[in-house]
Amino acid sequence: MIDVGISYHKILACLQKNCVSLDDLDGILITHTHADHVAGLRVLAKHISTKIYIQEGMYEALKDILSQNQIAFFEKEIEINGLHITAFPTSHDVRPSCGFLIEEEKKSLVYVTDTGYLKERYLKELENKNLYFIEANHDEQMLMNGKYHYQLKQRILGDQGHLSNHLAARYLKKMVGDNTKCVILAHLSEDNNTETLALEVVSKELQTTSFSPSVCIAKQNEETELIEV
Repeated sequence: MIDVGISYHKILACLQKNCVSLDDLDGILITHTHADHVAGLRVLAKHISTKIYIQEGMYEALKDILSQNQIAFFEKEIEINGLHITAFPTSHDVRPSCGFLIEEEKKSLVYVTDTGYLKERYLKELENKNLYFIEANHDEQMLMNGKYHYQLKQRILGDQGHLSNHLAARYLKKMVGDNTKCVILAHLSEDNNTETLALEVVSKELQTTSFSPSVCIAKQNEETELIEV
């Protein structure tokens, strides 16, 4: 499981829909400690024996939620039940923050949200993977014309903010390859984006490549379809 931003009861319901129990979890990975990514962690931690993997710099924010025997620290690489997981740094206004490349034999998934940009040197490591779960947070024009105050707009647009539709599309164009089956666009703002806009921008950019992965949206309040890599 990656992040715990929803309630324990919602997590339990989602797992049960997919015939998975809490006992089946081999590890929980945390990308960063903003509330929308760890809000359900305190209650979930009381019901599991699974290790919760965090970077050492996250401990201060989580020390009142987790006991030390529940935590496994990582820096860059982790092995969990046959999965090789590589963390790469993201740029957000809480540190540390990271994304994940998850691999098992020839299968691969890239997970990246909550970042103002991606460093070019990491894009090479993330090329031609099977599935990309990537933030497409906002449309720049909607954001600038919207109700948010100026400082918040600048935070979102900044290097420690969030990826726009156009930035996500630009990075995906550099990363997708003939092994890429699916792109999932995530973390869409309810105020500054629409599913139609995000799909249109990203699909149009990917059409300029010779690859044609499917593109779908991870919705905030609905379960995303089960995708087999």
